[in-house]
Amino acid sequence: MTPVSSLSPLTPSVTSSGRADEVVQRISEAINLGLLDDGERLPAEPELAAQFGVAPMTVRDALASLRDLGLVETRRGRSGGSFVRRPPAPEQEPLRQRLAAMTVSELRDVADEHRAIAGEAARLAAERAGAVNVRRLFGLTEQLGTASTLGDRIRADCRFHIEIAVASQSSRLTRREVSLQAEVSGLLWLPVGPDLDVAAHVAEHHGIAAAVVAENPDEARRLAVEHVDHALHRLTSLHLLLTSEGAP
Repeated sequence: MTPVSSLSPLTPSVTSSGRADEVVQRISEAINLGLLDDGERLPAEPELAAQFGVAPMTVRDALASLRDLGLVETRRGRSGGSFVRRPPAPEQEPLRQRLAAMTVSELRDVADEHRAIAGEAARLAAERAGAVNVRRLFGLTEQLGTASTLGDRIRADCRFHIEIAVASQSSRLTRREVSLQAEVSGLLWLPVGPDLDVAAHVAEHHGIAAAVVAENPDEARRLAVEHVDHALHRLTSLHLLLTSEGAP
């Protein structure tokens, strides 16, 4: 699990307006993607403000919004602070509506970007990954295979792809992968039509991780791109199901 203190490369400064809602979005993504554990204590307000490049008051407003959303709990006293309250799974209806509202062209465009990011990250990971990265990749692959809930599957899936980007040692690729996972990960696992083949998905993750361990950058990139292509095929099929007459 990525420690809170190491999230700074994934949480670059927000825009010059320093809006609280941007901070809310970044922290919400970290929670829903599994980068923050349920019950994990967030850094103090001054530290969060420094990480995001905003004023402490902006962080205070963001934490208030996160409390309203049920994603953060604030406790008083010496052992107090702001603690993560991660939902067991994302709400499905907003995801269904978002996927239905996208066009096939938009889905293909997202996949084009993801091929570039995931493929290059996997190539570099095969050249640069350390022992810790490798252990996490295989651990997350196993977690996906044994996950029993929708939320656990989504988080294990997301964190695998993010860990590939982390292993590439490129903070820019990592930030883009986090953003892409926040955009599409929940959509991929929607229980619409045929279930996603978990065993096949796990096997693809294992293949990518094995290519990284073997220090085979071309194979790692090829497998990562194929994995994105399979995801695009599923997302397109789900989109068509949701927009067809009499969709479930």
